[in-house]
Amino acid sequence: MRGSVIVVLVAALAVSACARKDKDIVLTRLKDTGTGPNEFGIVPGKPLQPPENFTPLPTPTPGGSNITDPTPLQDSVAALGGNPNAVARTNTPSASDGALINHSRRFGADGNIRQVLAAEDVDVRRRRGRVNIFNLGQNDDYTLAYKRQWLDSQAEEQRLRSLGIQTPSAPPAE
Repeated sequence: MRGSVIVVLVAALAVSACARKDKDIVLTRLKDTGTGPNEFGIVPGKPLQPPENFTPLPTPTPGGSNITDPTPLQDSVAALGGNPNAVARTNTPSASDGALINHSRRFGADGNIRQVLAAEDVDVRRRRGRVNIFNLGQNDDYTLAYKRQWLDSQAEEQRLRSLGIQTPSAPPAE
């Protein structure tokens, strides 16, 4: 009897370990209550209307922007009397961020960093996404996978203060 229970547990563990082979490993398990769609996540498109002049219209590009695409952030800024172009999202940094960008690149910058980080993330999720029978209860596997990489802000603050570096935005030492 005891041997058959062990065999069943080992078989169940082996089957569950193979279940997600070659699939994206999801570490965070969100529960769907099934209560319906989120009405705040639906942004209607702008109404179709012919422009006053057809010549300045850009050439259509697949996946590109459209004049009927919803822009809730720019629309809210315009409704409050602001300049909607000030919050327009672009892929190029603004000129006022030049000093920050130059300072952050002082030790070099890897142009392939997004692909490197994506590959490292897949590796971490693959290693930590296995079934762990010793980790029972409601645990977030994402937290467990990345806990070793967390920064301890209190320890860093103490380290800086011990070096004589002032940390004015941190709460005072107790």
